[in-house]
Amino acid sequence: MRKTAIFYGSSSGTTEEIAGRIAGKLGVDSSNVYNVGEASVDDVASYDVLILGSSTWGVGDLQDDWEGFLPKLRKADLSGKAVAIFGTGDGSSFGDSFCDAIGTIYKELQGSGGRFCGAVSKDGYSFDDSTALVNGTFVGLPLDEVNEERETDGRIDRWIEQLKKECLD
Repeated sequence: MRKTAIFYGSSSGTTEEIAGRIAGKLGVDSSNVYNVGEASVDDVASYDVLILGSSTWGVGDLQDDWEGFLPKLRKADLSGKAVAIFGTGDGSSFGDSFCDAIGTIYKELQGSGGRFCGAVSKDGYSFDDSTALVNGTFVGLPLDEVNEERETDGRIDRWIEQLKKECLD
């Protein structure tokens, strides 16, 4: 497997917990899992695969720690790196901005040289709209731990299998 790191931003602990679950399923050591509130953009340099995670707050807002980290990451040269994104959100209470943070990270990193992987079908999700949809497909893995928690493990497992084919080998 290519050298992989997970970078996440989490306010309530949900996205941090999901990052840990993904790391465990991939065999990514905890030393390669970074809270973006404490990470440096220099930390991304030694990795081939970047898995980026953020919760969505309010009406489509990026998690606070990403506000300082994402502009720096956008300026970094991600050429040759694979980038996969996951996010948490609430498809019922905030159905018109479900997991918008995924879309924000994706849009901000366009032109950075990274190759995106891990797009997910919108089928089976309950929500109204999301900026994470491009051509009718999520650009990363959306997870709804509030309303669809029972789906999370299966969604993560399928996504990891997809990543193994698309960007981890």
